[in-house]
Amino acid sequence: MQSEGTISLFGILAGLFNGILWVLQNIAIAFYNFGYAVSHPELWLDWSNKESIMRFIYYGGSREFFFFVLTVFLLLTAYGMWRNTFMWSCVRLLEGFANTVGRFAAWAGLLMVLQQIIIIFMQRIFTRPDIVIGFGIPLQYDISWFGEGLKFYNAIIVTLCVTYTFVQGGHVRVDLVYAKVRFRTKKVIDMLGALFFMMPFAVLVWMYGWYFMWRHLMVPKPSASDTLERLLLKSRAFRWNVEFIGFSPNGFTGYFLFKILLITFVGMVFLQAVAFFYRSFLEFKEGPESEGKYLDKDTLGEGEEAYEGTH
Repeated sequence: MQSEGTISLFGILAGLFNGILWVLQNIAIAFYNFGYAVSHPELWLDWSNKESIMRFIYYGGSREFFFFVLTVFLLLTAYGMWRNTFMWSCVRLLEGFANTVGRFAAWAGLLMVLQQIIIIFMQRIFTRPDIVIGFGIPLQYDISWFGEGLKFYNAIIVTLCVTYTFVQGGHVRVDLVYAKVRFRTKKVIDMLGALFFMMPFAVLVWMYGWYFMWRHLMVPKPSASDTLERLLLKSRAFRWNVEFIGFSPNGFTGYFLFKILLITFVGMVFLQAVAFFYRSFLEFKEGPESEGKYLDKDTLGEGEEAYEGTH
């Protein structure tokens, strides 16, 4: 019994060692993969070549791409911990990106309202079955096409404004412990949340959402389990096949755009997780006086402070 327990312990330790060695090897080779990709752009950026498209698809959801991103994150984090001004610059850049995209995408809400008003007028007052837009070659679609298209505006707001709302502190939070702990304990919770919840969520959704998007843009359909060699074989039968299919006969036909928004969404969530981890670390290190440092928050205007941050 004792020898079996010892063998089992050695097996666990050996497996752990092999796992750590595998991670370190992939991090080390990430530099080579990046250098090779940069020095041979025609292999994955020359989309006149079908094999280049397949390589681009493969690497976008591959282990190599994951470890390259991980390596860049580790290097930037290590340098930022040494030079805090650099880390603050990363925070300002990433939060500024989230704010800029979110503020621009928020205008989709106005477009959604205006389009809904036009639909009501065309249906109830002018009793028209379609809407025609254009000054030369008209853009003519059924009313139901514009009605279902409202979902796309809503998707833009949800996917592209989520990180903006996070920066602004606008998400609903269920707080059982957070408010009662000390300042630096809060920052530790924030750092752990960014590392073990936000980042893994974004990575998992990206890995599967990447191929989910491409399956609606081309045939033969790629799969997350396909090797590079298998995808290169599929390139022989490659052709673009963007799916313009609606849920109803005359409904909205641009549902492939939702898949593109999904990938954009998880990419922005990952970048915001990095920014949130950096901000939490810096506020933990510099103390309560650094809370909200360089934070670009919107305001409702003078006299409306009591309503800001209440959701």
